[in-house]
Amino acid sequence: MLSCTNPPKVMDSTIFAFFFVVFLSTTRAFDPCPSLKQKSDLSDLSIIHIYGKCSPFDSPKPTSSWTTTILDMATKDPQRLTYLSSLVTTKPASSVPIGPGQVINIGNYVARVKIGTPGQLMFMVLDTSADTAWVPCSGCTGCSSTVFSQTTSTTYGSLDCTTSECVQAHGLSCPTSGSTIGNCLFNQSYGGDSSFLATLSRDSLQLANDIIPSYVFGCIGNISGKSIPPQGLLGLGRGSMSLLSQSTSLYSGVFSYCLPSFRSYYFSGSLRLGPNGQPKTIKYTPLLKNPHRPSLYYVNLTGISVGQVKVAIPPELLEFNLNTGAGTIIDSGTVITRFVPNAYNKIKEVFRNQTQGPFSSLGAFDTCFSVTNEDVAPRVTLHFMGLDIVLPMENTLIHSSAGTHACLAMASTPNNVNSGLNVIANLQQQNLRILFDVPNSRVGITHEICN
Repeated sequence: MLSCTNPPKVMDSTIFAFFFVVFLSTTRAFDPCPSLKQKSDLSDLSIIHIYGKCSPFDSPKPTSSWTTTILDMATKDPQRLTYLSSLVTTKPASSVPIGPGQVINIGNYVARVKIGTPGQLMFMVLDTSADTAWVPCSGCTGCSSTVFSQTTSTTYGSLDCTTSECVQAHGLSCPTSGSTIGNCLFNQSYGGDSSFLATLSRDSLQLANDIIPSYVFGCIGNISGKSIPPQGLLGLGRGSMSLLSQSTSLYSGVFSYCLPSFRSYYFSGSLRLGPNGQPKTIKYTPLLKNPHRPSLYYVNLTGISVGQVKVAIPPELLEFNLNTGAGTIIDSGTVITRFVPNAYNKIKEVFRNQTQGPFSSLGAFDTCFSVTNEDVAPRVTLHFMGLDIVLPMENTLIHSSAGTHACLAMASTPNNVNSGLNVIANLQQQNLRILFDVPNSRVGITHEICN
């Protein structure tokens, strides 16, 4: 088993899976820390850890190690990569509390938001690779018990097929006969193994002290599969339906986040919306856009160093490719960083050459070694155009629950995912401020203590 330092305990996988489907026994989200003050900068929204003191979810039972959680999350990564590789389009300074959702199936960090009038509290998964927002609504089949009650919101309204937003919703469905104009419905897949049917709707969305009126989202009426985040998803992608696009007047296409480690306890990370309050001293790398996958945040990863050794990775394995959609993305929903097999094998080889074996495997991790040799383990540096990031050891290694082994917390993309995508995932992003400045086509990264 793997674990973080001083890990809390978690339940076994069967109870664990059930727990994240059920979530709450009430129809409204319960806020366990209603009096918790936001940071002095009211543009910040805190990040919530699902097992922390301020989580609305019950504490797990102490039947197995903490990083059983991370192992379980990592097993979902192949489905996530399949989902990311399928995102090929066929159509053209507030801060929100966010925190590790710890295996709310695939989504791992959640934001505390309010929807409707009066506002109904929901804990929605943040996803930088999705555009549309959606929440489970009253009457939903297959949803968890925590749903948005659209009938009690005085500002809720469904959109019909004549609206311009209906054309933008992927998988839309409208009546083809009869004189009645029907609601705009759309089917969408998520996570590689799940799908839902939703009605395109409009209502007030509150993020910290900001209110976005008439926010367009999907009101879910039916769910198939287990990867749909139980309290909904907030899309932070680059498409026309995303939070970024629907709040241009408020946030000017700029946001950043700082993800706390999985062992954080309180509201310790933040989603910062808008140019105000962003770090002044931060280095940037170009933000790239691929027409094959326009919602994804591509960056130009030029190389990887392990210790003092620059890994000899053929450039074509990392390069941004407009024709194929290959390249490197920053993604909030994948757990551990993944490289295409030929690139990862070279990284692993150089890492092993600088670390004392023997080596073993555990779950998704294939380079585990005795913790007594950890002091000689090399640091990993990600080289982006114009920017180098040396990963802290807590972002590079993960430990067994018994404390006897440490593992390189990276892996190869599955052989059956032929997307050419390398993914900088959330475990490697912990305690970093990632700033997305879409109008200026750049991404800033700097070290920051999010815990």
